[in-house]
Amino acid sequence: MTIKQTALHAKHLASQAKMVAFYGWDMPLHYGSQLEEHHQVRNDAGVFDVSHMTIVDIVGDEAKRFLQYLLANDVGKLKQPGTALYSCMLNEAGGVIDDLIVYWLDENRYRLIVNAGTREKDWGWLQKQAKGFEVSLQLRVDDLSILAVQGPLAITKTSQVFSIACYQKIAALKPFQVFEQEDYCIACTGYTGENGIEIMVPNEQVDTLWDQLLAAGIQPCGLGARDTLRLEAGFSLYGAEMDETKTPLESNLAWTIAWEPTHRAFIGRSALEAQKPNLQQKLVGLVLSQKGVLRNHQKVIVPDIGEGEITSGSFSPTLQQAIALARVPLTTADHCFVDIRGQLAPARVVKPTFVRQGKNFFDDGGSTLS
Repeated sequence: MTIKQTALHAKHLASQAKMVAFYGWDMPLHYGSQLEEHHQVRNDAGVFDVSHMTIVDIVGDEAKRFLQYLLANDVGKLKQPGTALYSCMLNEAGGVIDDLIVYWLDENRYRLIVNAGTREKDWGWLQKQAKGFEVSLQLRVDDLSILAVQGPLAITKTSQVFSIACYQKIAALKPFQVFEQEDYCIACTGYTGENGIEIMVPNEQVDTLWDQLLAAGIQPCGLGARDTLRLEAGFSLYGAEMDETKTPLESNLAWTIAWEPTHRAFIGRSALEAQKPNLQQKLVGLVLSQKGVLRNHQKVIVPDIGEGEITSGSFSPTLQQAIALARVPLTTADHCFVDIRGQLAPARVVKPTFVRQGKNFFDDGGSTLS
């Protein structure tokens, strides 16, 4: 299999990034210290090359109706162009084919950002489901790059990069708002739990933009920090917290399902309605009560109730504790044990959000399950 490269590949090599294979792409894991990059985003500003993600444009008179059928969340909730929402795209059994963000750019024009590892599957599914709708689909794999600028100073530092008029629009963005400025598409979205923007830019312009962002004091960051940041924020990862065998109801994503209006027959709705009163599992957060590291797929034991499994686990650089997301029996309360190499280590069960926008949810006591 040919390993793909983003338009910034040469820039990453010049910055001595440690490159790794990631779903068929040669991507930067870090530029020297994953830990420093994590703290940079929590305390200042960092930029990620996320051009391995897939952009799909959906255009046509029935674009809205198509998306209302395709997605568990309802684009009908968007009241005007320039807004966006997060949704799961389900199969008929309610399993998650992918999670994505859909941007409403113009009257009959929407843009999806889907995961790199599910590109071929997603594209085939979209083409299949679009039959019978007056829409056209365009896969933007060769012409656009995506940069994610994240951190409490991310917006402020972009003032050195963009024109005054463009920066004023950026500074005015609220979460899940988006605008187009000449060749750029700029959205107030991200995957780190911090403020910031994601910029879709033509490949031939991304080198210049990258250099300008770095000159403004925004540090390059790799996939390693992106993963620990999203875990602290409690954001689900496709293939870990969800896949085609798990529904949003089992993945702490029930909030992304738009049940109203009741007549909207989106794909997977019947299966979710049947599962809703019969749920057996839920996704929770875990905080290890002693020294150690929580890892993916470790067994979780809930005495007198049953067993579960860690879906994502790591050491939290911000909290200086081991944390995890785990799928456990529905009646699990506040405590459990994790099997770490044959030893049962006690852990607290908390709401699956640890750090958001610099706020330590765990130490504030706001995340303990009642």
